[in-house]
Amino acid sequence: MNSTTESDADVVVVTGASAGVGRATARAFAEQGAKVGLLARGEAGLEGARQDVEDAGGRALVVPTDVADSDQVEAAADAVEDAFGPIDIWVNNAMTSVFSPAAEMESDEYRRVTEVTYLGCVHGTQVALDRMRPRNEGTIIQVGSALAYRGIPLQSAYCGSKHAIQGFTESVRTELIHEDSDVQLSMVQMPALNTPQFEWVRNRLPDKPQPVPPIYQPEVAADAIVWASHHNRDELWVGRSTAKAILGNRIIPRQLDNLLARSGWGSQMIDEPADSDGTDNLWDPVDDETDYGAHGAFDERARSRSYLLWASMYLPHLLAVAVALVVLLGAAIFEWWHANHSVTDSESTDAGRDRVR
Repeated sequence: MNSTTESDADVVVVTGASAGVGRATARAFAEQGAKVGLLARGEAGLEGARQDVEDAGGRALVVPTDVADSDQVEAAADAVEDAFGPIDIWVNNAMTSVFSPAAEMESDEYRRVTEVTYLGCVHGTQVALDRMRPRNEGTIIQVGSALAYRGIPLQSAYCGSKHAIQGFTESVRTELIHEDSDVQLSMVQMPALNTPQFEWVRNRLPDKPQPVPPIYQPEVAADAIVWASHHNRDELWVGRSTAKAILGNRIIPRQLDNLLARSGWGSQMIDEPADSDGTDNLWDPVDDETDYGAHGAFDERARSRSYLLWASMYLPHLLAVAVALVVLLGAAIFEWWHANHSVTDSESTDAGRDRVR
């Protein structure tokens, strides 16, 4: 049973809350008793999220919002604070994408992906800071990606938006530090996740898209977001594949270019022809009538935990255990050496006495 009292409960806003990572994150906060503002466009998905939050023990407020419109985001923040009080945590998760070679992308597709994925994050950050700065408290979480550091083929608009969020976040964080502000700004870099977006986003590829394996369940991402919101961590990496992509890009970027040029097409498609009906969520929601939930079509292949995330979350504890083991091992070695040295000295002294006799 959740022991959080009504007055202690965090007030949380999650954008893109109707499905995928946002949906799992809203539920994860609700399990801690949070009051959650649910922002997205799809009516059925939002109602499903509201039910999830209430079933998990939280309170929910559905606020249909297109994060590309700054006025709608501002109005949503007002609605949440009117209902629940000051916002403690704001999670910028909303995104959209287009699977397509860059040469076939249209200018309005780039604009729309950027407006939702990048500017949606900017709008959310601005309205959150407007409310958190005067109180000198609060946390903003940017849902990032390994693709914020490492661009891959066929997702140029999405990769560009995630890179932009990374730069924007670093810039704003330095300003908060300059102000000696206690408002926290964190970015959680995600691996490939099993969310419905691969059935929703505009696809110009011959086959259906898939997340680049290894694939993780959205609950892994949600756990990371909730943890980051209560710990002062500038950045958190989820999944070994995220660490490999980010570190690899720092060390061998040119080799990764060549690797992705060879493997980046096949790794993003399954052996199944793409749907030809052309329905996608670039301009309009696809979950107005149907609630798709948090998971996509890859449950059987998705991992439910990230050992790298676990190690990151418990790093101080692991270091403490490692130091304790080193101290204990050192003490044991010293005791063994001292005991053997004492025996040797004693035997040498006895031998000397024998020779004297």
